[in-house]
Amino acid sequence: MARTLQHRGPDDEGDWTDPRGDLAFGFRRLAILDLTAEGHQPMTSAGGRYTLVFNGEIYNFQLLRAELESLGCAFRGHSDTEVLLAAFDTWGVGPTLPRLDGMFAIAVWDGRERELHLVRDRLGKKPLYYGWKGGQLLFGSELKALRAHPAFDGQVDRDALASYLRFCYVPSPRSIYTGISKLPPASWLTVRPGRPGETRPQPFWNAVEMARAGVRDPLVLSDEEAADHLERILGDAVRMRMVADVPVGAFLSGGIDSSIVVAVMKALGCRARTFTIGFTEGEYDESNFASAVARHLGCEHTELLVTPEEARSVIPRLPTLYDEPFADSSQVPTFLVSQLARRAVTVALSGDGGDELFGGYHRYLAGAKLASTLEAVPRVLRRGSARLLSKVPPASWDRAGRLLDRVLSSKRRGLLTGNRVHKLASVLETAGLDALYASLVSTWSDPTQLLLQGQEPAHVLPELGDLSFLSPTQKMMLIDLVSYLPDDILAKVDRASMGASLEVRAPFLAQTIVDFAWRLPVSQKIRAGQGKWLVRKVLDRHVPRKLVDRPKQGFAVPIDAWLRGPLRDWAETLLSEDRLRREGFFEPGRIREAWEQHLSGAANRQTQLWTVLMFQAWMEAQQGGQPGQPSKSR
Repeated sequence: MARTLQHRGPDDEGDWTDPRGDLAFGFRRLAILDLTAEGHQPMTSAGGRYTLVFNGEIYNFQLLRAELESLGCAFRGHSDTEVLLAAFDTWGVGPTLPRLDGMFAIAVWDGRERELHLVRDRLGKKPLYYGWKGGQLLFGSELKALRAHPAFDGQVDRDALASYLRFCYVPSPRSIYTGISKLPPASWLTVRPGRPGETRPQPFWNAVEMARAGVRDPLVLSDEEAADHLERILGDAVRMRMVADVPVGAFLSGGIDSSIVVAVMKALGCRARTFTIGFTEGEYDESNFASAVARHLGCEHTELLVTPEEARSVIPRLPTLYDEPFADSSQVPTFLVSQLARRAVTVALSGDGGDELFGGYHRYLAGAKLASTLEAVPRVLRRGSARLLSKVPPASWDRAGRLLDRVLSSKRRGLLTGNRVHKLASVLETAGLDALYASLVSTWSDPTQLLLQGQEPAHVLPELGDLSFLSPTQKMMLIDLVSYLPDDILAKVDRASMGASLEVRAPFLAQTIVDFAWRLPVSQKIRAGQGKWLVRKVLDRHVPRKLVDRPKQGFAVPIDAWLRGPLRDWAETLLSEDRLRREGFFEPGRIREAWEQHLSGAANRQTQLWTVLMFQAWMEAQQGGQPGQPSKSR
C-alpha cells in the first residue's frame, strides 16, 4: 500500500506493526525537515505511548517546540514530527489539534488506550481517505493505497457520481467508491479495534463558528492600517513556510495572489526562485505577465513554453494522478508547472486561498446584486427572458461578443460569450441565494437526468446550519471555503504537485490570515466592483498596478479546441453510444447530444464533456485499460 505512494515520498520508506497485531502503518517520506534518520517515520514518542505517520508540515512547530522545552521535553532531532509527538505526549491528541498551524493528514496510534486517531488539517490541504472493507479499517493519503489492499472492492458510488457531474469533483465526505470516505477538513476520527461502528468524525475547529466570531467582532481599521496588518501577517506566514532543509521556490502566474506571495518573499530577504509555464496558443499564455513581475522583483525566474502536444501528453496520466474522477481542467498546467519547479526545488509556495478569503471570484461581485434583482422580478418574466436568451445559439452570442470586444476596453473584453449567456438563462430560473449559487457553480444543472442510476443528496450544498448572520457575499465565500477550496482547488494542487514529488505550501491559508479575513469588512475586500481590494492595495507597495491589473483568467487550457481536433478520436471512443449503453452509467442520448453540439460549434460544451470524459478515462484505468487512452478491448 505504501509503495503505491512512492511519488508522495521518494526519499525513504518505513513500516510499523503494533505488537498485538491490531494495526499496521506504512509510510513514504518526502524529506524536507531534518533529512537525517531522526526524521524517519513511522515515529514513536519518547515515552513510547504514541506512534504516528504524518503527511504535511506543522508550520508553527518551532514555537511549539520552545514551549515544550520549557516544560521539560528533550528532542533528538529537529523535525516537526518529533514536536508533534511530544505535544501529544504532553497535552493529549485532542487538546493539541487546535494549537497546530499547518497542513496535515495524521494517523496516530495511542498504545496505552488502544485507539487510532485519524486527523486532517483545518482547511483540507492534505487528503485522508478511510473506510471499512472486509471487517478492516483501511486508510491512506490516496485511493490507490486503499486499492492495493486485498479486502478492497471498487464499487462505484452512483450518488457520488451525480454530485461529481455537478461540481467536477466528488464533494466530501464521499469518495467515488461506496464505503470509502474522505475525512472532512478540521476533523478527527477515533477508532478502537473490534468496534467498527464507532467511526464518526468529530470537529476540532468549525469554520461557521469562526465566521460567526469574525462577523460579531469586526475589525475597525483604516485602509492603511488594514493593509499594514495584512502585510505583516502575510510576512509571518511566508517566513514560516520558507523553513526547510531543502530548496524552496514559488509558483508565479503574474496574477494578484502569486505575485504578492513572491513580493513578500523578496521583502523578507528570501531567495525567490519562481516558476511559470506558458502556452504556444497565445490566448491562453500568461507567461509574459509572470516574467514582467519576476523582472520587477528581481526573481530567479524559470519559464517553460509548453507545446500543445506536451500539454496533451499529461491527459493519460490524470486518472492515476487523481485516483477518482476530477474534471478541473487546470489540473493539466498545474501538473506541468509542478514538474518544472521540481527540477530545482522540493517545496513551492502558492497563492491558493486568496480568492476565497478576500473576494476574488466574479460570483462574489455579481451574485449578491443578482440575487436581490431576481427577487424583485416576477418569476414569469424571468422565465420568459431565460427562454429568449436560450433560443439564440451560443455560437451566435460568441460572434456578438467578438464584435463587442472591438469597442470595449481590455478589462471588459471577453465578457459576452455563449456559455455565459446560457448560464445567465439558467440563473434566471432560480429562486433564492442558495439556488442561485448552486446554479453558478454547477457544470451539469440536473445531473440525475444524465444518469441511468444515482441520485444527488437532497441538499446539493454543504449543510452548514443557520447562516442568516452572513450577507449573501459572505455566505458564498464561506461555502467556497469549506467545499470548493478543499475539494477542488487544494485537491487539484496536492495531487498534481505530489505527483511530481513537490510539496506546495499556501501562506494565505495560515490561521492568522483566515481569522483576519473573516473579521475584515466586505467593503475592504470588494470595492468599486473589484475583488481582493485589500490584497491589491498591499501589492501596490511592491509591484506597479499595470503589471497585474487585468481580467482574471485562471489556469486555462484550450480543451474546447482540442476536443474538436487532436483529442477528437480519443473522446469519440470514450463517448461512443454503444460503450455508454454497455457500461450503464450514463443516458447515451444526452451525452451524444452535447458531443455533437460541441463538434458542430453550435455550443461550447467543453466543461460538461470534460466531466464525462474524465469519468470514462478513470473507469477505463480501473478496469485495466491504458489510463486515459482508448482501450483496444473495447
